[in-house]
Amino acid sequence: MNIGVVRERGPFDRRVALTPPVVRRLAVAGHTVWVESSAGDGAMFPDTAYMRAGAQIAYSQAEVIQRADLVTKVSRPTSEEIRYCRPGTALLAFYHMAVADRDLLEALAEHSLTAIGSEIIQLENGRRPVLAAISEIAGQMTVPIAAHLMRSSSGGRGILLGGTPGVPPARVMVMGAGAVGSAAARTAVAAGARVMAFDVAPSKLRRIMEHVRGVETCLADPDAIAEAVAGADVVIGAVLVAGTRSPHVVTRAMVETMQPGSAIIDVSIDEGGCIETSRPTTLAQPTFVHKGVTHFCVPNFTADLGRSSSVAIAQAMLPYVLKMADCGVEEAVAACSDLQRGVYTLRGRRP
Repeated sequence: MNIGVVRERGPFDRRVALTPPVVRRLAVAGHTVWVESSAGDGAMFPDTAYMRAGAQIAYSQAEVIQRADLVTKVSRPTSEEIRYCRPGTALLAFYHMAVADRDLLEALAEHSLTAIGSEIIQLENGRRPVLAAISEIAGQMTVPIAAHLMRSSSGGRGILLGGTPGVPPARVMVMGAGAVGSAAARTAVAAGARVMAFDVAPSKLRRIMEHVRGVETCLADPDAIAEAVAGADVVIGAVLVAGTRSPHVVTRAMVETMQPGSAIIDVSIDEGGCIETSRPTTLAQPTFVHKGVTHFCVPNFTADLGRSSSVAIAQAMLPYVLKMADCGVEEAVAACSDLQRGVYTLRGRRP
């Protein structure tokens, strides 16, 4: 099979869907991988590394896409990329369709394309392996971001996350105990913060308690959330509801009870945000202030850790890319229930 890797066009996006070691696995299996020149530069994977791994380098986005039977990306495909595709081409990417333009599905249908969402590939037990790989990085990233937002020079409360003898630590509230929330809680506890995790599922709270020593847990009841938000120095939003926009579990009224200089990091902004006052920001201008509370709401902010994010995504994608390359896309989808759950369109048709 011909597999394409294109350069991400989003502002400040330094990620790449497939890394040279993954390309080597595909090449050894007999497949041809076309990599757009400079696609890996942001993640410090130069063209020469791809060539040593057995890839073919193409010098335009159009050439890669037109040659490929399967195009791999990180962010959702652009209208230009869709126009380059031949009918029947498969596009593997993070679509986050709940917050995508409605025109995207229409374009996929019009061009008879197969769209597979990396974020909704799902195992029988409900785990989403590709999403989990990048979510764990996002969760860890929230803690140094929180530490920066707490600095007085950042407009924060001037609080050290971990405290020191005689100085209490910051109070960090984590909404959601999935992959993002668990990683955030683990990293915040390791930094010495006082951490409370909320979720609607007791099983997730039990799991986080088993794996993160020192974390406090609470069922996500509105009254309990309101009380915790009012006392929090940092609120981390990590709520994901499969296939829909994230619900607003922290209301505007709750946010307005927080102390001036407190911070919100809404990782759920990729799916619309779980905090009512959130709105998307960018890595160029990552924050805004509402009623004295600083909000960090950058979609896909793992783009700022280009190399680590790329390695995690590529490793998680590899089994599915290999399956599709070896069997053909439609045959792989029919045979693999994980991939079936990840299909948005199959040759332009909704499954």
